[in-house]
Amino acid sequence: MPGDAFRLLVPEIILVAAAVLIYVFGAFVNARALWGWTALAALAAAAFVLLGTSLSPVDTGPVAADHLALYTRWLTLAAGAVLTLIALRPLETTGQPEYVGSLLLAIAGTMLVSAADELVLLFLGLELISIPTYIMLYLGRREATSQEAAAKYFFLSILSSAMLLYGFSFLYGATGTTDLDTVRQRLADGQDSTTAVYLARVALVFVFAGLGFRITAVPFHFYAPDVYQGTTHANAGFLSVLPKIAGVLALVRIVAIAMEDIGPYPWRVAAALAVVTMTLGNVVALWQNNIRRLLAYSSIAHAGYMLIGLAVYLASPTANRFFDGVAAVLLYLLVYAVATLGAFSALSCLGRGDRQVDSIDELAGLAWSGGAVRPALAWALAIFMFSLAGLPPLAGFWGKLAIFGSALMVRTVRDGIPLWFWMLAVIGVLNAAVSAAYYLRVIGAMFFRPSSDAPARPAEMGGALVATVLCAILAVGIGLSGWNWFPLADRASPRQVRATPVTAATAPMADVGPLVAAEVPR
Repeated sequence: MPGDAFRLLVPEIILVAAAVLIYVFGAFVNARALWGWTALAALAAAAFVLLGTSLSPVDTGPVAADHLALYTRWLTLAAGAVLTLIALRPLETTGQPEYVGSLLLAIAGTMLVSAADELVLLFLGLELISIPTYIMLYLGRREATSQEAAAKYFFLSILSSAMLLYGFSFLYGATGTTDLDTVRQRLADGQDSTTAVYLARVALVFVFAGLGFRITAVPFHFYAPDVYQGTTHANAGFLSVLPKIAGVLALVRIVAIAMEDIGPYPWRVAAALAVVTMTLGNVVALWQNNIRRLLAYSSIAHAGYMLIGLAVYLASPTANRFFDGVAAVLLYLLVYAVATLGAFSALSCLGRGDRQVDSIDELAGLAWSGGAVRPALAWALAIFMFSLAGLPPLAGFWGKLAIFGSALMVRTVRDGIPLWFWMLAVIGVLNAAVSAAYYLRVIGAMFFRPSSDAPARPAEMGGALVATVLCAILAVGIGLSGWNWFPLADRASPRQVRATPVTAATAPMADVGPLVAAEVPR
């Protein structure tokens, strides 16, 4: 690997080294809180190094240093910090060092996927997420349902990885390379080759199948409700965010960038998956009483919304810059992660004795229970539910505005595309209205039903309470300043990445004001 590319991976190397350190010394030192603070220190060190990397114009070898990579690496570090705060609370079972070390490896894997510009490195990053996830699911709870959830995720994850590798083999057969920039160039140059185009289309199907598992897109979603229900709130929050970030970024790198020249097939696949995914997720969530199972179907529905943005970019990458398809997805990832992690961190603070909150009924009367902490948690949960529903003035409103607005801004008139995307936007808005019903059911239980008198566990809230407060502040803060976040996400779009190289003047940390770069059509 070139020296510059190695230097760009220093943040990930720091996290992996810290994970190894925690694994080794955790076997000899019985200090549970120490390993959580060590992980937070490693995340801070990685962020410090990444701050310097963000001013580098280097884009060498298999590692990309574009704004797309930088945006998602920062997002991953922030999400990882919240998950680590939740992990500061001791596990119900032994294995705290192994759990924290595995979490750091998964964060490093997500960052690696964000920066991967080559198929082998990208697959390595995805596996660096999957393998630690098996450990985390096993360590979360030792009940039979939890172990069943871990086994189900393990076998289905192996199947999805096999399908993804199979798709990569077809893509390699069509282009003769694993470098994504070269793949794009050869697919563009080989449009007259029927064999190459057919191989690329087959690859497209398997790539969507393999990555659909990670973003919980229908029909690859069926593991999620059972796994979420059987695991802990912390693990459910992890599964809701980090694999989804990695899956979406892999789709953007492979489908939206490398395979953009294989015709209209990619946007049609993405649009069809978007419709069935968001509709099934929202409709089935209406009948759920288990809170983690409900949020699992919510996560499925949000994957459908993100696929709308991907379809928009695939059909018309030169849309209005404030409603660029991939930019809308990136903004949506941010607001979704804030609300989802906040919801699971708040739920981690509640329970009956040693048992966590499982059903919506257990949240009854939470807003009017004794003390100051539990009512505050009820208000925080209400903020997160309203944000997930997309109600202003919270962060989730801007995510849905960007996604649905991008569908309405499609410019291409070939094959009647605008009509299809207007319909897609209407279906998305109707789904958002349906989703409000089950989010409001959670809020109604907390504010309008008699108290269940479920005691809190203040001695064990720890970092989860801090994470809840931080996410609530972000949900409100982003909501009140939402328009200022559009340029930051837009700058990370592949369209802007090609137009503007990463420099000190254009790095994400240098300026988040309105962009002035001209749109560059394909």
